[in-house]
Order: sequence, then structure tokens, then C-alpha cells
Amino acid sequence: MNLVVLQNWLDNASFAVLFFTMLVYWVGAAFPNLPIIAALGTAGMAIANLCIATLLGARWIEAGYFPLSNLYESLFFLTWGITTIHLIAENSSRSRLVGVVTAPVAMGIAAFATLTLPSEMQAAEPLVPALKSNWLMMHVSVMMLSYAALMVGSLLAIAFLIVTRGQNIQLQGSSVGTGGYRSNGYKLHKAGELVSQPQAPAAENNGFVRYESNSNGNGKTAVLNLVTAPQSQTVTSAEPLSPQRLSLAETLDNISYRIIGLGFPLLTIGIIAGAVWANEAWGSYWSWDPKETWALITWLVFAAYLHARITRGWQGRRPAILAASGFVVVWVCYLGVNLLGKGLHSYGWFF
Repeated sequence: MNLVVLQNWLDNASFAVLFFTMLVYWVGAAFPNLPIIAALGTAGMAIANLCIATLLGARWIEAGYFPLSNLYESLFFLTWGITTIHLIAENSSRSRLVGVVTAPVAMGIAAFATLTLPSEMQAAEPLVPALKSNWLMMHVSVMMLSYAALMVGSLLAIAFLIVTRGQNIQLQGSSVGTGGYRSNGYKLHKAGELVSQPQAPAAENNGFVRYESNSNGNGKTAVLNLVTAPQSQTVTSAEPLSPQRLSLAETLDNISYRIIGLGFPLLTIGIIAGAVWANEAWGSYWSWDPKETWALITWLVFAAYLHARITRGWQGRRPAILAASGFVVVWVCYLGVNLLGKGLHSYGWFF
């Protein structure tokens, strides 16, 4: 079986398996009492991961270099990274709901690479001179894995925002969620509403008005002062989340934080490796190329997220909104600058 036939079989199989897996996870979310559905979802992700790894390995053997030279290979490596991070997150959290958000994205990327890119853009071609370096594997693979981890973490943050829509959840204890969520009527409320502790009830007057008379000193009553009972502050709170949704929100928040905590060091290492490679290839560690600039913006966004959670103590929806915005930033860094502009990193459709 030659490379082209094997490639066509494996990329189509990957897309088909991921599409089936996406449907399985969605059915499992609708009917959580079916354990076999959850097992099928995990198996589908593992099979897709194996198919993509085989595809990339075959191209590596056939072409003689690490398969990250064009957009087709880059997209499938990203899909492989997302499925790998998915399996790690699902295993660590024991939650099958991770696949509800990761499977559609992985399937969409595989579909774009398989069905949209023309055949000439899928073919393996000789490397351009600037890419004939061991740094191709050391820098680009780490960057792609960091993108995959950050995308998964951002997707889980988006899922957290959907689950807690209209609710403001505060986390007890550390930022990694070891203390659990507070779900009483005063810590869990609709965003924008003022909720305070209930006031003590009025004493002895049972809510009725009381009159006090003041004397002017000669025995005559001068005025009657109206004294009203102290009013308790009106408290308007939202209906608390159900225990199931509260537990799901806690799980999503914790996994998102941990996966972003994995992707951020990879992104840092990848940027440093890229700077060293740039100095060897172009004589400068940093040239403010569009790809480099957006990599720095991506680093700053997720650095702000981790700083807000660890140092500033942000909890609940605010850091989740910051992480969700990072999903767009990662895509602009990964693909947008190659489609919208040119730079030192633009080798046709190369990542």
C-alpha cells in the first residue's frame, strides 16, 4: 500500500471516527445513565488518536523528516494533540463530559484538513532550506502541543460559562478548587444582583410603627415623633444550581485550570526554542514577525489568567472569561496570521 492510499484511508477514517465519537458524547450527555455510551466515547477518541499517529508516522518515514512542513500535517498534528490532551483530562477528571466540547473541535479540524484542503496541499514536499534543521521537531512540535492544551483548557472554560450561565460562583479554598463551591443563597447569585446577609428581625414592635412624645418642660406635649421599625434589607437571590450542575461546574473549572497550567509551560518552552532557532537561521532572537508577536500576545493572555487565579485570587466566571478569550487568540496565532499576512514564518501554508 503506497503512502497516498494509506493517507487517504487514515485521514478519512480519523474524520469518520471523530464524527461518530462526537455523536456518542452528545448522546451520553443527554442520557448520562448509559455507561456503555461513555466507554464508546473514550474508545473512539483513542482509535482516532491511533489513526492520526499512524498517518503522521507513515509520512515521517516516507518523507524523511518530522511531518510538520505544511498545513495538512500541522492540522492533523494539532488534532492528535487535542485527542491526546482529551484522554489525559478525561482520565484525570473521571468525567466523560470533556468530550462534549473537545470532540466537535477535533472533528472539525480533521474535516477541514481532509475534505477542504486540495490534494496538492496535502502532498508531502521537500523542505525549504530554512526548515532543514532539528529545531523543526523541537520547536514546532512543542508549540503545537501547547496550542492543543490551551485550546482544550479554553474549551472547558467556555463549557464552564455555559453551565453557570447567569450565576456567579465563588470558590472556597485554593484556586485549584480543593475546597469546593459555595452554593448557598448568598454566595451563588445572578450576575449583577446585590445579595447580602439577612438582617436581624425588628425587636418587640412586630413591624408596627411606634410613637414617642417629647415634652417641652412645662408638662405640655409639643410634638409626636414617628419612629418606624428598622426594615430588613431585601435580598433577591437566584435559584441555586442543582447539585449535579454545581458538581459539573467544579469539575470543568478544575480541569480547565490544570490543562492550561500544562499548556502554558509548553508555550513558554516553545517560544524560547523558537528564539534560539531564529538566531541560528536569521541572526536575531526576535524580529517582531506577526507569528512571534501573536505568540507573545497568547503568552500574555494565559499568563494573566494564571496570575489572576494564583496571585489575585480570581474565581468563578471572571478567569473563565479570560481563558475563553484565549481560545480566539490561539487560533489567530496558529492560523490567522498565516492567512491574513506574510512574515518569516509564512512558507505557503506552513504553520
